Amino acid sequence: MRYQPVNQRIRIHVIQTGGLAFAAVLLLTHPALGGEFHEIIEFVGFGFVLACVAGRMWSILYVGSKKNAELVTSGPYSMTRNPLYFFSTVGAIGVGLIHGSVIVAVALGCLVYAVLALTASKEAEHLRTIFGPAYDTYAVRTPMFWPRLSLYQDHQEVTFSPKALRRTFYDGLFFLATFPLIEGIENLQIDGLLPVLMKLI
Repeated sequence: MRYQPVNQRIRIHVIQTGGLAFAAVLLLTHPALGGEFHEIIEFVGFGFVLACVAGRMWSILYVGSKKNAELVTSGPYSMTRNPLYFFSTVGAIGVGLIHGSVIVAVALGCLVYAVLALTASKEAEHLRTIFGPAYDTYAVRTPMFWPRLSLYQDHQEVTFSPKALRRTFYDGLFFLATFPLIEGIENLQIDGLLPVLMKLI
């Protein structure tokens, strides 16, 4: 059986729907944890988002325009077969923590992980049809999603795609933009300009 490439539109639509649901949560809820603990959670969340942006940029340096044309197994791809998806999940958790709610962070992280892990498993079948035994060997030693740091190796020369790097940078700005957005919504709620229907831990 020959597998077809994953329909990325479905993945994008699911994540967009989740994003709209998260926006509704932002507008109608407020973190229950305040004070210094709230600031710590926000700080950790911002660190997760920075790790997401840096990790995605690092990953795209290796895969660039080589996706489906060359089997990349070096750098971040030596630790996980899907570093872009992994770092996106880290970013989603970070966005939830910036909101100040552990519940939101876990829910958002689980949603993004579920969608991206399913996408990765479908993509794996397609890659097997392209690269054959070479991909099977790679898949045996390299986790599909969660990185294994002990596997790290860097044996390939990096020739990156400026277009792919630029696109990934713009995607990263979306994660970074959530910080001032969430802070602005929180201030509007504090000033009584937006209603708070529920407080979340």
